[in-house]
Amino acid sequence: MTPLYDRDGWIWQDGQWLAWRDAKVHVFTHTLHYGMGCFEGVRAYAGPQGPQLFRVAEHTRRLVESAHALDIPLPFSEAELIDAQRESLTKNGLSSAYLKPTVFLGAEGLGLRAQGLTTHVMIAAWDLGPYLSPHAASHGLRALTSSWARHHVNISLCRAKTSGHYVNSMLALNTAVKAGFDETIMLDPEGYVAEASAANVFLLRDGVLHTPEVTSCLQGITRDSVIQLARDVLGIEVKERRITRDELYTADEAFLTGTAAEILPLRELDGRRIGTRAGAPPLSEPVAANSVTAQLQHLYRQAVRGELDAYRHWLTPA
Repeated sequence: MTPLYDRDGWIWQDGQWLAWRDAKVHVFTHTLHYGMGCFEGVRAYAGPQGPQLFRVAEHTRRLVESAHALDIPLPFSEAELIDAQRESLTKNGLSSAYLKPTVFLGAEGLGLRAQGLTTHVMIAAWDLGPYLSPHAASHGLRALTSSWARHHVNISLCRAKTSGHYVNSMLALNTAVKAGFDETIMLDPEGYVAEASAANVFLLRDGVLHTPEVTSCLQGITRDSVIQLARDVLGIEVKERRITRDELYTADEAFLTGTAAEILPLRELDGRRIGTRAGAPPLSEPVAANSVTAQLQHLYRQAVRGELDAYRHWLTPA
């Protein structure tokens, strides 16, 4: 894989377009030392109407709200940030891409008071390819419940997508991967299911879809898209509530959602195969085509490519 720093292309930074290899910051950049910053992950998809950014308005609003929650002043409006994301596709000649708008503080000084620092914003876009292998999308993931707790509302900003939060995610995920698993499920400080390392969690039981309430987990935009598709298109009831880990063990189906991950089946947790009571196929076989997980995967693929008229408003052309 080509290193991210060794590419041709253009990166938008502070209102200017920089050649990809020239987009650099100083080693005393405050966010590098303390993690005080925020970012988004946005997808663009090639569809019948050309390249389209998926729910870029919602992602950009969350970026602005994350900066506000961190008390970081932003020198750009939502409209300016959306325009820069659209232009990043055309300037880099991309039809399908992953975009990473990022807000960070400058190198004027160090210290926890973070005073007298400039705010910087950058937007990069590149062809990410599949987040995980096609096998993961069709056959699903094996996960381990993490010993690392997820956030609490009095510990961190649960609704903000802040840079420093992801140390917690990496500690949990790396522990699971070293133990031979694909993913991790994180619990909140009270022991209820929060989310995966960087994805929201859903389970299906007796025809009802359940997902954790947004107290210790990020209010995911893919999560919201799946809730709307399940309710409006499939007619499935969706409940947002506290969930215990054994509910995942005994679920008929379970899956993860995220911008990069899209929709990934969760087939096993802590050595327990999910869906045995509902007659789920073994892990060596893909999820059933008539499963709710597979139906939502199909609907989501249609929505992001502009093939569902009712959800065209989710798309913004480049």
